[in-house]
Amino acid sequence: MGNSNIVQGELVVGRISAVHGVRGWVKIKSFTELAETIFDYQPWLIEKDGITHKVEIDAWKRQGDGLIAHLQGVDDRDDARDWCHRDISVAKATIPELEEKEFYWYQLEGLSVYSCHDQQEQRLGLVTSLLETGANDVLVVKGDSDSIDKRERLIPYTQDYVLNVDLDAMRIDVDWDPDF
Repeated sequence: MGNSNIVQGELVVGRISAVHGVRGWVKIKSFTELAETIFDYQPWLIEKDGITHKVEIDAWKRQGDGLIAHLQGVDDRDDARDWCHRDISVAKATIPELEEKEFYWYQLEGLSVYSCHDQQEQRLGLVTSLLETGANDVLVVKGDSDSIDKRERLIPYTQDYVLNVDLDAMRIDVDWDPDF
């Protein structure tokens, strides 16, 4: 599912970036793998003035390379401006379940990574984020006080390197030479 952040049981799936026109439309930056998928997850949860608001979208469309949307009940540019520069979150329950052995990025972030290279188990650190490279996703693993060193490693998220993901144990086993 592309980039995301966790916010108290919610998942950040995008951001309202700017107003578009004078009738309450806003520009949307989607963090979902397929940009338009952001509109499948409703209601949106948007924090404004310290309160989380449930926001419905009553219309959306592609505009050039981006997306624009109309927030229900927001019908002029000034009202729309109040919603700009805010993250769009959704309840995790609205996100569809994946097939077995498939994971959303947010599920992998924070997991411990262990190298099982040459039958030697060594802790490499924690997944701090993932990168989308086009060919495959990449785990960004940062060493911590419990790992073999403090290095940051970029490990391709492919079957060649990722041996097992265990969400219950909060662990990813990889075939990765710790000297890399």
